[in-house]
Amino acid sequence: MEADLQIKALLFDVFGTVVDWRSSIAREVERALGADHPEINGYEFADAWRAKYQPAMERVRKGEREWVKLDELHRDNLLEVLTDYKVAGMDAGQIDDLNFAWHRLSPWPDSVTGLTRLKSKFIIGTLSNGNIALIVKMAKNAGLPWDVVLGAEVARAYKPTPESYLRSAAALSLKPEQCMLVAAHNSDLLAASKTGFKTAFVVRPTEYGPSQDFDIEAEHDYDYIAADFLDLADQLECVK
Repeated sequence: MEADLQIKALLFDVFGTVVDWRSSIAREVERALGADHPEINGYEFADAWRAKYQPAMERVRKGEREWVKLDELHRDNLLEVLTDYKVAGMDAGQIDDLNFAWHRLSPWPDSVTGLTRLKSKFIIGTLSNGNIALIVKMAKNAGLPWDVVLGAEVARAYKPTPESYLRSAAALSLKPEQCMLVAAHNSDLLAASKTGFKTAFVVRPTEYGPSQDFDIEAEHDYDYIAADFLDLADQLECVK
């Protein structure tokens, strides 16, 4: 497919699309809790923590809670999961360190090389629900070569509200159709497309583990469908 020359910026969902949050969080949980709680399965804890992600943001989207950064939502959710697992006795510093595991997520094997290739032709940036400090620290830790950090904190709106996409495009002085969202999640891409964004689905079939049964294929007619970032870079005719 010939690359769309109208596209100026590729904006990326991050959790699951660029980084492997599940394995990373499982590793951090076992490091932090394993000595005192060897019975805790890191992957199950990670899944329980992530399960509170959308409900917490939905309360903000509905106006039931004032705007707060994702770091704060993650910490509140962590406290709930620790209670569910009957983990007690952690001090504030230990809780913060575990919460900041989201700043230390590892990239998928193709992410850094693929992003570097895509960066040679396009502005590349985040369009994530993660707050700026979280995304910047993650990028430093993982070597992610972003040009710009956009998304929820800049837009003051959590995806998939239209404002999260539109205000991110506006921050670059670009029209929505000059931006393309790259994501591994059908719902995110569908919401972005309704605002005028171009869309690229990248398959991450093990984001939620080996038994994942959703988001394992493109469910709509996106502008691009790719096996990974390297495949996307090939389709967009970026340098190797």
